[in-house]
Amino acid sequence: MSGAGGTAAAELLIRASGDIPVDTPRVPAREAARHELSKPMYHENDPNPLQRALDHLWDWIGDLLSTASGAAPGGPVGLVVLVLIVIALIAALLWRLGAPQRTSRAADALFESGPRGALEHRAAAEAHAEAGHWSQAVQERMRAIVRSLEERALLDARPGRTADEAATEAGRTLPAHATRLRAAARIFDDVTYGGRSADQQTYLTVLTLDLDIESATPHLSGTLLGAAE
Repeated sequence: MSGAGGTAAAELLIRASGDIPVDTPRVPAREAARHELSKPMYHENDPNPLQRALDHLWDWIGDLLSTASGAAPGGPVGLVVLVLIVIALIAALLWRLGAPQRTSRAADALFESGPRGALEHRAAAEAHAEAGHWSQAVQERMRAIVRSLEERALLDARPGRTADEAATEAGRTLPAHATRLRAAARIFDDVTYGGRSADQQTYLTVLTLDLDIESATPHLSGTLLGAAE
């Protein structure tokens, strides 16, 4: 049978049988392709989840800026000008309000418990010193200094006062000891709030200040002089 005859015969057989050419079904083919592409060898160079998240974030920011620049007068240049104006307004507001002032809180107060006399604080300091608890000894000795000044009417008895405030106020009455008072207040803060540990020498420094202040002659102003009388 010639080539032309064979082809014609095949066409007649197809028409007679009513069959049509068989195609590969689409769904199994798609599943096979998906299974093949899911193999690790095709994903060795894929970005990790964090990198993909960052890419999506930068794309979102880029779209946002693009939209904003399109809406802003003057396009991208106008957007930059608007951002600079907002920054300038925020800076001016912060300058006008000033830096937040440090306020006295209960956690910063010099005396953490009820009223105790200077002698009680000194006794507690000596007990801690004998036990080698230098940090607690420093705290009690500083409290003894301030309480003693209050008892002598050189400081007003004010609840919630911090060590820094007490040292500053006492320094005006005892100017010769102002520097040492501020240093003792810093030691107290470092030990109490800064997590530092005191040693014997540190305690002796505060102890000596306490003894010197006890025998010091205050420089009384008119108001304090009237209160002391």
